[in-house]
Amino acid sequence: MSNDQTVIEELPPADSVTAAVEHIAEASHAAIEKFLNKREHSPWRNMDPLGLGEAFLQLTSRLMTDPHPLLKAQHDLWSAYARIWQNTALSFMGMPGAAHVPVPQGDKRFKHDDWENNPFFAFLKQSYLVTASTLQTMVSDVDGLDEKTARKIEFYTKQFADAIAPTNFALTNPEVLRTTVETGGANLLNGLRNFLADLDPETGQLRTRMTDVNAFELGRNVATTPGKVVFQNRMMQLLQYSPSTTEVYRRPLLIVPPWINKFYILDLQPKNSFIKWAVDQGHTVFVMSWINPDESLAEQDFRDYMMEGPLAALDAIEQATGERQVNIIGYCIGGTLLSALLAYMKAKGDDRIVSATFFTTLLDFSDPGDLCVFIDDAQLASLEHKMAERGYLDGSEMASTFNMLRANDLIWSFVINNYLLGKDPFPFDLLYWNSDSTRMPAKMHSTYLRTMYLENRFCQPGGMTVDGVPIDLRTIETPSCFIATIDDHIAPWKASYQGAQLFSGPVKFILGKSGHIAGIVNPPVSNKYGYSLGGDIHQVAADEWYTSTEGFDGSWWPAWSEWVAGFSPDMVPARQPGDGSLQVIEDAPGSYVRVRS
Repeated sequence: MSNDQTVIEELPPADSVTAAVEHIAEASHAAIEKFLNKREHSPWRNMDPLGLGEAFLQLTSRLMTDPHPLLKAQHDLWSAYARIWQNTALSFMGMPGAAHVPVPQGDKRFKHDDWENNPFFAFLKQSYLVTASTLQTMVSDVDGLDEKTARKIEFYTKQFADAIAPTNFALTNPEVLRTTVETGGANLLNGLRNFLADLDPETGQLRTRMTDVNAFELGRNVATTPGKVVFQNRMMQLLQYSPSTTEVYRRPLLIVPPWINKFYILDLQPKNSFIKWAVDQGHTVFVMSWINPDESLAEQDFRDYMMEGPLAALDAIEQATGERQVNIIGYCIGGTLLSALLAYMKAKGDDRIVSATFFTTLLDFSDPGDLCVFIDDAQLASLEHKMAERGYLDGSEMASTFNMLRANDLIWSFVINNYLLGKDPFPFDLLYWNSDSTRMPAKMHSTYLRTMYLENRFCQPGGMTVDGVPIDLRTIETPSCFIATIDDHIAPWKASYQGAQLFSGPVKFILGKSGHIAGIVNPPVSNKYGYSLGGDIHQVAADEWYTSTEGFDGSWWPAWSEWVAGFSPDMVPARQPGDGSLQVIEDAPGSYVRVRS
């Protein structure tokens, strides 16, 4: 008998192998569970505030218990590699091969011609695409994980896949290689200078510049619409804009921006300023400019933002114009605050708000998109500990979170441009605003994240109490208009739709194209994107409503203007800031907005 025959005869039967594998899987699963239970009370847990180690250990445990997704991924990957190798070999021999692996729609990383025409870079691109796709498909196919853990794993797997793209490395990016040869390496030297300039020497934190911040100045080439600050308190300044028409609507228009961003996203430059456009339509426009808080406001909460924000603004507007009633707009979490205000005023019998508009606003936080991966008990506890030390959340930390939602566009594209190609950031008003971050008071931010995102109590009757008044969104009868955007990665449109259904009064729902910012800052003159209008949203699911909508080209601004004009039928002579009983404090855009983090 040969040695080979001896080995074959000594192999155990198939059922024994299966039993052994199952035993190993069960033992491995038990070992990992034991490790996770110990880790729950370990001081090392604080070194992983995102809970990534625990999430991926659970993934490993599930793959050991049921290795089918892993085996399928390996099979699919090797099959794809075989096709790529064959096509690449044919390309090197000058022969046409099968169709290349397609780049996903919207992926802008592989625009350089060499990614398609050079066999080496085509091979590299296709290998990366199938690897990234297979990896993400594998983790999404794993069963037995709770929804939050599964979503966290999928999100950070995508972050990893984006990070290792060949476009992000000098030796595997054809554009960088060509530039290096053409400039004699000057691009890499300039890139190093840019990198060192972006690196904080004290903290070691890298803050990659997205634009040339020296190219813009508030009041000079951004936030330029003429106006005055006519009221201020410790939480906000109230800006009243100068009219551009001889007559204006009797009822003023108040805009409540989010406190996590500065208001001038709606007043970047004259060509794309919603504020200037609203003034030109004949509105007397008032805008709140929130304070950029420091540690002295650490204890300010949701109540303070409401009482000293829009409620104080309503009182001030009456003094400035003599008008009790107004139309009002809330943007993002400014809209969340607005909805609480409407419920509060309903309970108080206050009828000063005649119509309410909500830009990309969430009221029901049951599905807040990928932001949910940053919000759980462990992460919030870590964040609250950090905020307690300083009294606020630094704006750059919030900005980093939002940037991760679109990492290729908002992180890696600038790494390539600034550090590998050695170019200076391009002056861009939107990215200047995006880099002008704001802080959040510790108590307010904790309340917001826990009440809305973690516990989703805000949409429940009495789930939140403001100044002793239980907030019940179902009592709101104010005619409302919700503007959502179909590609919003911060306030998903279906979640916004679901929140709008809570109101008892009439609701107009407009679904714009593009995302959270571009879909809102979409002036008619640009003639871009488009929007959809449908019928009543009550008792109709989002998908069903969408199938019955009518599509329109261009900006939704005129459609909203026609709607809100119905709540301001009378015209009066144009009002100048300072004409009423409020004295002018300073020129717009005011001093609060100039405080940088």
